[in-house]
Amino acid sequence: MIIYGVALLAICTLAGVIMGDMLGVLLGVKSNVGGVGIAMILLICARLWMQKRGGMTKDCEMGVGFWGAMYIPVVVAMAAQQNVVTALHGGPVAVLAAIGSVVVCGCTIALISRTHKGEPLPAEEPLIVPVGGR
Repeated sequence: MIIYGVALLAICTLAGVIMGDMLGVLLGVKSNVGGVGIAMILLICARLWMQKRGGMTKDCEMGVGFWGAMYIPVVVAMAAQQNVVTALHGGPVAVLAAIGSVVVCGCTIALISRTHKGEPLPAEEPLIVPVGGR
């Protein structure tokens, strides 16, 4: 299952990196600008396009879902590490901005959770899987 979708992920990653490099050149920045985000958007669009056309088997869909789920946390962790190192070298203003953004996000989430009085989701019925089948 896991091997399915690797080619699609690789193509989207390469296209995203190339587009991010071109965007960096257009903006006059000497780095990749948004290449990983572009790659994820391309992966989502390619998966949806293949599903509509009927070109994606169940195994391929599961493989793309697996790699998409693995791709996001790894990239976020890498970006977070780079941002922290840069912020620490950038001085106290960058660190204060980071702490401020975390506090603002936390307060916003707390405010939304206290003011939202929505209905709870209905209970799901258990999934019954036939013996020996998919």
